[in-house]
Amino acid sequence: MKAIGFKTSLPISEADSFLAFETEKPVPSGRQLLVRIAAVSVNPVDTKVRKNSAKDQELASPKIIGWDAVGIVEAVGGEASLFQPGDTVYYAGDIRLPGSNAEYQLVDERIVGKAPRQLSAEQAAAIPLTALTAWELLFDRMGITDKDKGKTILIIGGAGGVGSIAIQLAKQVAGLNVIATASRPESVEWCRKMGADVVVNHQNLVEEVRNAGIKDVDIILDLVNLQHYWSAMVELVKPQGKIGSISDSGEELNLRQLKGKSVSFFWEMMFTRSSFQTEDMQVQHHILNKVSELLDNGTLTTTLTETIEGLTAENFKKAHAQLESGRTIGKLVVKY
Repeated sequence: MKAIGFKTSLPISEADSFLAFETEKPVPSGRQLLVRIAAVSVNPVDTKVRKNSAKDQELASPKIIGWDAVGIVEAVGGEASLFQPGDTVYYAGDIRLPGSNAEYQLVDERIVGKAPRQLSAEQAAAIPLTALTAWELLFDRMGITDKDKGKTILIIGGAGGVGSIAIQLAKQVAGLNVIATASRPESVEWCRKMGADVVVNHQNLVEEVRNAGIKDVDIILDLVNLQHYWSAMVELVKPQGKIGSISDSGEELNLRQLKGKSVSFFWEMMFTRSSFQTEDMQVQHHILNKVSELLDNGTLTTTLTETIEGLTAENFKKAHAQLESGRTIGKLVVKY
């Protein structure tokens, strides 16, 4: 099968930052599915792994990355029971295993969902990783329920991949009043399209929120830079409120700053369940199926903004270069 990978961590501008190569088509076992991939999405985690996993070495064989895919099940392992050949599925996969930047991929059925029927392959490929991340953070980690309807949520990084679907889930599913951050006219417009009630500039965040007539907020999601926005979040969060983050803090955080207000803090890492093979790993199967239903009935909408066609090294270079520019709105997909 054809695959795209890398042997050394190089700047995306380098000729060998991605390589096209041939490798054996894998065979499923246990609860694995063999999926023929139709389209994949590119996420910040892809660029981080490319930059860091082969920094001071050359790998013996190219590493395949990519954690967002839609495709058709071609074969199933002997213990698989949730899917059968011919099913169209979507998933984010397992960061420990070969990724989706290839013609075929093995994936555990417990972290796979039935793809939305009303969406194209590229529209569906934009969803899994970000939807799982936002859903787990809002509902699994922070425990938001119907009792929270009408509360305010501040989403820092509203126009990005996770932010785009988090706005929709917070508004359409949780019934929250959504404040999103964006700075460019096009990203402000996108946040409003996704359903944000208020959009503020992330620069001078406290002042911007207060100028919008909002003193403080019940829930804050950091999807950009925890260290950079920490002081602003500490000031803006309501007493007994909640702060959740998916970003990596380069320095230690002073959690004691949350004590006076009895504020709760939550981490979210979408790959936790698959990486540790947790007992509730199959929850991701159910989340993806629920998101699929919400997409099909129009409650949610795809966050796809751009499609590149063709399984080539050059196309993944283009996709990574765009993502690294920090100006991507919504999701970028490579269709095979």
